[in-house]
Amino acid sequence: MLGLLKKTCGVCLIGMGLGILLVLLLPITGWLFLIGAAVLILGLIWLSC
Repeated sequence: MLGLLKKTCGVCLIGMGLGILLVLLLPITGWLFLIGAAVLILGLIWLSC
């Protein structure tokens, strides 16, 4: 059960990071891009643990 919850949170983080990156690439602003990349990387790290 805990493993399933962990994977679900990781997938949600990856999806949110990709969403931030794809939506915010229209007006390219550095700090918003970094937030999206950080959330995406955090989700990938979360899944790999």
